[in-house]
Amino acid sequence: LAARIDVKTVGRRILCFDALDSTNTYAKKAAQEGAADGLVVIAAEQTGGRGRLGRAFHSPKKGLYLTALLRPDLPGAAVMPVTALAAVAATAAVERTCGLRPGIKWTNDLVLGGRKLAGILTELGLEGESGRVQYIAVGVGVNVNEAAADFPPELAPIATSLALETGAPVSRLALAAALIEELDKAYAALGGDLGVYRRAYRENCVTLGREVRILGGGAERRGLAED
Repeated sequence: LAARIDVKTVGRRILCFDALDSTNTYAKKAAQEGAADGLVVIAAEQTGGRGRLGRAFHSPKKGLYLTALLRPDLPGAAVMPVTALAAVAATAAVERTCGLRPGIKWTNDLVLGGRKLAGILTELGLEGESGRVQYIAVGVGVNVNEAAADFPPELAPIATSLALETGAPVSRLALAAALIEELDKAYAALGGDLGVYRRAYRENCVTLGREVRILGGGAERRGLAED
């Protein structure tokens, strides 16, 4: 895979596994052990995949599960857009690989035909005194070659895969290479001018113009997503 990509930072070192409990968990442990900026961890299957708020993330062998370990020399506030950048990178990678452009469901899902195609989980470590970033683990899980029968009953009505949408198998290797290259470009923009990524996020965000619910602190607020 490393021979097929053109990158500056993300993907200079790539670790591939048949199975992991979670690529994010592995990357965070690697960060604590001194792993370098740009390490990419890929698994063919996750036995304990995680989503936001501790939810389980269905991760069978037909998908792509990838985490990029980033070590930007930036304060915590400056890296808050990283999930949005990763979402734009993932949409570009999917389009490069199979010609489909997913929508972005705020904050961290990619969708096709109203169904979930991919999820992004960003986790970070901060220095307590300075508030500067120690590491960021950006995990992207994509449903690639799953058939409808591969999804459990609770997910079947709301999930899809690239194979289901295109009607043909999709190369996980090609998708991984494209995703690493797009994440590398997005990482180079972090902390600088994000105008291109903001525009791409707005153009692809399916949440805009819709009523949303905001849950937090035991309360629920409703409103219209305008921007």
